[in-house]
Amino acid sequence: MTAHPAPQGLDAHLVVERGSFRLDVELTAAPGDVVALLGPNGAGKTTALRALAGLSPLTGGHLRLDGTDLARTPPESRPVGVVFQDYLLFPHLTALDNVAFGPRCQGAGRSEARRQAAVWLERMGLAEHLGAKPKRLSGGQAQRVALARALATDPRLLLLDEPLAALDARTRLEVRAQLRRHLADFEAVAVLVTHDPLDAMVLADRLVVVEHGRVVQEGAPADIARHPRTEYIAQLVGLNLYRGRADGHTVRLDAGPEVSTTEDLSGPAFVAFPPGAVTLYRDRPTGSSARNLWRCEVAGLESHGDQIRVELTGELPLAADLTAVAVAELGLHPGAPVWAAVKATQTHAYPA
Repeated sequence: MTAHPAPQGLDAHLVVERGSFRLDVELTAAPGDVVALLGPNGAGKTTALRALAGLSPLTGGHLRLDGTDLARTPPESRPVGVVFQDYLLFPHLTALDNVAFGPRCQGAGRSEARRQAAVWLERMGLAEHLGAKPKRLSGGQAQRVALARALATDPRLLLLDEPLAALDARTRLEVRAQLRRHLADFEAVAVLVTHDPLDAMVLADRLVVVEHGRVVQEGAPADIARHPRTEYIAQLVGLNLYRGRADGHTVRLDAGPEVSTTEDLSGPAFVAFPPGAVTLYRDRPTGSSARNLWRCEVAGLESHGDQIRVELTGELPLAADLTAVAVAELGLHPGAPVWAAVKATQTHAYPA
């Protein structure tokens, strides 16, 4: 009888009950995959990561890595590396000895552990900082030391908890690019927990969106950005999203009005369009080619990158992005009545 090799990668069904909160999330990933767990605060992302690390015991489900059941394996014995949000470097140890700590725990001698640590720090571009203690490192350098420390144990599962959250915007840009290169070279499974859509889109091969302890959508970043299925995801990727019922090129929204689309659908459907597709008028337009036109009222205005995000209520609650010049010319302010128009060609409808 031919023996089949154990399946490689992560196969997890994480059930964790904590008071009134229940996490029930399934995660699978092959070696080389980078999976991002994305969701609002309190969704269960960190609970899932702690369950994978063995820091929160499962109350149900299973956790298998490369075919081995880890559910009863203590955290220190799991082939898992963790990069915590605040890095948690040992303040009294140098960068070299911080990274050597993992191999030492696995039984390597002091000189061998330090040799391995030096190799990892050189890979991270930190060869000149081997003797530096954490307080002398920049945020980006500390993040790379923490990553080197996690990788030095040769983990089969790498967990990253908001790995860029502690960095300023400028450093974040540089470290994100470096982290992407390191993850591309990682041959086991990596799970990234973040609330930042850009981190998730840039770093991950697949997104798993969690809300209220459950998976609400998963798929490739481009697919999720184009086909959001909850209001949270739509806001995350910057879209106005509505649900309704399609009949040909028209979707009758649950919110009330109809939206004309270029897609020909039948049955339950979502329809989405970006805030930049919305044109605002103070008076009802007469020459506009837009087939979608709604009477609205300005609820608020706020800076959004180099534009102004205008939040609207009325026949259809929506967001519009305008230049500061356009906002001034229209004389927009909270309470101002406007007409919002969107061309059918700028909407996107898909089955719900």
